[in-house]
Amino acid sequence: MSVTIRPIRVLIVDDSAVIRRQLGEVLDSDPEIAVAGTAGNGQLALRRIAELKPDLVTLDVEMPGMGGIETLIEIRKLDPHLPVVMFSSLTGPGAAATVEALARGASDYAVKPSASSAELASEQICQELIPKIKALCAGSGPKSEVTASDSAAVSRRSQQVDVLAIGTSTGGPNALAFLMPQFPSDFPVPIVIVQHMPPMFTNLLSGRLDNLTPLQVQEGKEGRKLEKGQVWIAPGDYHMTVARKGADCVLALNQEPPENSCRPAVDVLFRSVARSYGANVLAVVLTGMGADGTRGSATVREAGGAVIAQDQASSVVWGMPGSVVAASLVDRVCPLNEIVPEILRRVSYRKQAASAVRL
Repeated sequence: MSVTIRPIRVLIVDDSAVIRRQLGEVLDSDPEIAVAGTAGNGQLALRRIAELKPDLVTLDVEMPGMGGIETLIEIRKLDPHLPVVMFSSLTGPGAAATVEALARGASDYAVKPSASSAELASEQICQELIPKIKALCAGSGPKSEVTASDSAAVSRRSQQVDVLAIGTSTGGPNALAFLMPQFPSDFPVPIVIVQHMPPMFTNLLSGRLDNLTPLQVQEGKEGRKLEKGQVWIAPGDYHMTVARKGADCVLALNQEPPENSCRPAVDVLFRSVARSYGANVLAVVLTGMGADGTRGSATVREAGGAVIAQDQASSVVWGMPGSVVAASLVDRVCPLNEIVPEILRRVSYRKQAASAVRL
């Protein structure tokens, strides 16, 4: 007996009739997706959500009247868990509004096509948006109960940590906005982050996070020395690495080929911190689509470092952390609200060791 799988029902919200039609045609061309309806403004979108009960909403960032962020805020009051993908231009205002929306609970974003022909624009939408819709709506299955073994956590408890490396993608801006305010002003090691985002977006994200934490958050810059209290985010379209220069570790940027279809890539950053810091690396893999970070986590573990992964229940998409867990590369699996306490517990050994030396 064959089982009919219900398609993912999407509500398209955009003030442009051309975009609504184009999006609708692309999404309806996939047998796993169906357009539940469309709305040309935020007020109508809220009514259509209540009527249609869609599985996911694509939401234009820049709309007259009730804009994308205002609409998102109201959607979150109606349903905190409904996946919402912001549909954004790469303009300054569009990028700024998108980063704000992601920090306010949007699930992900897709960039509006820049191609001159309708055919190329549709292809761009298909390649970028459809995988995100499917990933965001794939979380209805059973949750994994995999956790790191107690013995692994105990055996690495006294490891000295000299750098914290974080990798994330889908759901990352919101996760980082939750985590960063929890770090104390005297956090004793540098933090390096890869968040999958295009140019301009990463600079805006670093500025927003800088306002949320006592630490100094900046976009990565070539040749900058890593020091405690600093947070460096890889700039869009550049891999960010860490290299030894005498007694110091410095940042480097390059535009070598993408890895895992990503530039910046988590694997590239993780491999470099493992080479530069050896066993004194603590790596954290947060929510994200795909498997970027798995090979890099293997390198961190081979060098003697430790890896923490976000758990499935608190992840927007459990692709990246789930891949690391499936590969048995984690020392601890944590819900989002326990990640910073776990980091501080592990990093505190460094402070205790330093105090013992002074005594």
